[in-house]
Amino acid sequence: MFPDTIRAYDRAITVFSPDGRLLQVEYALTATRRTPLALGAKCVEGVVLMAKRPGSPLLSLPGKIYKIDDHIGAIAAGLVGDGLVLVDKGRIEAQSHRLIYNEPITVENLARRIALFKQSYTQYAGVRPFGVVMIFGGIDDKPNLYVTHPGGAYFSYLAVAMGRGSDEVNEFLRKNYKEDITLAEVIRLLMRQMIKTSEEKLTAKDLEVAILPVKTKEFRFLTEEEVKKFLEEAQSEVKKEL
Repeated sequence: MFPDTIRAYDRAITVFSPDGRLLQVEYALTATRRTPLALGAKCVEGVVLMAKRPGSPLLSLPGKIYKIDDHIGAIAAGLVGDGLVLVDKGRIEAQSHRLIYNEPITVENLARRIALFKQSYTQYAGVRPFGVVMIFGGIDDKPNLYVTHPGGAYFSYLAVAMGRGSDEVNEFLRKNYKEDITLAEVIRLLMRQMIKTSEEKLTAKDLEVAILPVKTKEFRFLTEEEVKKFLEEAQSEVKKEL
């Protein structure tokens, strides 16, 4: 809209451009789209969190899926360091809530607190927005899934994709995802999207998968053997679709 002057408004986080944009916040969101694909979905039986592991066989990096509390997990999609800061912040918020109220924090309450924390980094000079999208999944009285964006907004989803290839996957989920399916069906459905968007053949070591079943209300990672089994089933389903 203002091609000659727009760059003058992307140097300070607190300055709006003439067309009402905070450009540094938009750049932070762009950074999250460069990360490997991350997926979250809820169903009647619980929540599934899935992410493609970053790096190469020669590089060891922290995972993208984290346990926040017994009943809540999170995916940090974006800059690794920023994600670690927000994971620690989320764990402290969950622990503080238990100590003060003697009850577990709800997924929405946690997402709102993290969103407000992220929003504060869009209002003051000398800071920058967090270049990470957080996907929170957990079990309260029912399964819940929330996403917080760099600008401080947070939203509830049935299923969501973040990172490279997310536009295509989100379009598929919007048209095809149904909540009344089993956890196993959700895992295979999300894995099929991982397979279709991957430039190379996936193995069990390439994926992190965590589940939060309604029956136990407890976060746990799938073992490599479990991931391998689901991946083989998903690969067979993809071949049938061709």
